[in-house]
Amino acid sequence: MVLNWIDFREIGELLFERYDTLNPLTVRFTDLHKWTMDLEGFEGVPTGSSEKILEAIQMAWFEEWKDEYGTA
Repeated sequence: MVLNWIDFREIGELLFERYDTLNPLTVRFTDLHKWTMDLEGFEGVPTGSSEKILEAIQMAWFEEWKDEYGTA
């Protein structure tokens, strides 16, 4: 699967699979950016993200985390 920055739902799911016990609301955007870039199949360019995109990824990841562990 090829991923780019606009695939925030899929990225959030993959990050949850990789870091399932980590509350995504505690993750710095710099780490979120790096971890997204490190995902298998991710082909986005580093400068293609923005705070808004990283926030969307974080919220998609948080939805997965919340379904598993409840509220923050």
